[in-house]
Amino acid sequence: MEFIIHTLDEIPEVAKEIFSQLKHKLITFEGEMGAGKTTFIKEFVKVLGTSDEVSSPTFSIVNEYDTDNGKVYHFDFYRLNHEEEALDFGIEDYLYSNQYCLMEWPNKIANFIPDEHHTITIENIEGRRHINFN
Repeated sequence: MEFIIHTLDEIPEVAKEIFSQLKHKLITFEGEMGAGKTTFIKEFVKVLGTSDEVSSPTFSIVNEYDTDNGKVYHFDFYRLNHEEEALDFGIEDYLYSNQYCLMEWPNKIANFIPDEHHTITIENIEGRRHINFN
């Protein structure tokens, strides 16, 4: 499923549509730095029903949010140097918690991500965001 958005105001509707299509609670986010992964995740967590302030977990690696749909774990693995670092903070406990796990830079922990997950790819092409959902 592909969406093309022209303004940030369109993100909430795309987030709602993707939420309605979910089969898995694990979602990886692909895209270059500045593509809009964190911006999309902020809106997605709102769709899940949070009043928490959603921010990038670049330095903490994981942020936790309470929502109407349970816990949401938002990961940013950009700063990991080795995949094994994820084991140190218990990545497997999060991935198998049956809670929503939204993961930026998943290639940093590729061997730990279960097969049953969705991928959202965001590309900025000529001023438009192309969002692909699988």
